[in-house]
Amino acid sequence: NAKQWYQRRVREYKYFQHYYITNNLRMSSIGSGYDLSAGQFSPDGRVFQVEYAIKAVENSGSVIGLRGKDGVVFGVEKIITSKLYENGSNRRVHSIDTHIGAAVAGLLSDARAVVNRARDDAADYRDTHQVPIPIKSLTERLGKYMHYFTVYGHLRPFGVSILIGTWDEINGPKLMEIDPSGTARGYYGCAVGKGKQNAKTEIEKLDLSSMSCRELVKEVAKVIYSVHDEVKDKHFELELSWIGKETGGTHQLVPQDIYAEAKTYAEEALNDSDDEDTDM
Repeated sequence: NAKQWYQRRVREYKYFQHYYITNNLRMSSIGSGYDLSAGQFSPDGRVFQVEYAIKAVENSGSVIGLRGKDGVVFGVEKIITSKLYENGSNRRVHSIDTHIGAAVAGLLSDARAVVNRARDDAADYRDTHQVPIPIKSLTERLGKYMHYFTVYGHLRPFGVSILIGTWDEINGPKLMEIDPSGTARGYYGCAVGKGKQNAKTEIEKLDLSSMSCRELVKEVAKVIYSVHDEVKDKHFELELSWIGKETGGTHQLVPQDIYAEAKTYAEEALNDSDDEDTDM
């Protein structure tokens, strides 16, 4: 009869209402259903595709950028997964223009796409204005480009963070970071990748504003060696580059003699630290 039919419909409505609320809470906490598109927010205001891209960066080898009194130094912990790899291949430090250098953490293929875009922007600016692109303009352009990939469902965010540095006589050194969301920030010292937290702790102990590039090269190598996890990643290649007064404002790989000196300094500091731990 009509009364039984009405009661059955009420029970069904309450069941589906309970199922909908419970399922929504579960989906909002683990991302299921709300992580299928970068253009969709979860009920608690999260964009899971961007968070997953940031996680991809955190699983990468550590990348460090330090800004001193006369330039910027980049250091990269490039994980070696096979003994058959050729040294120097698949570099994570790049020159965007002669006066701008970069280091990347995250998916290597995504990093190449972002670096190539930055190079195109720098070349376009130079052709149009007949002057090198300022780092602020480059980070704004590149940040907008990376953000574009976080707002459309048919695209996915880049799984890469990029550190960008420059130096000139007028403005001095500048260091910027752009994360997968397209957010750009300026830093005196920055670390991204799997050793980020430990590296930041070590960087905060340094008086960066009073240190030269030659001193920073040693400290960058030391931090990279100190945060390297020998249990999970036994082999790695240290990449070092710099830009500053020492290089005449041109981004370059650190010369071999300075590189070897910095590597030896880092290894000795690591051994001293291990000896202290053993004594305790």
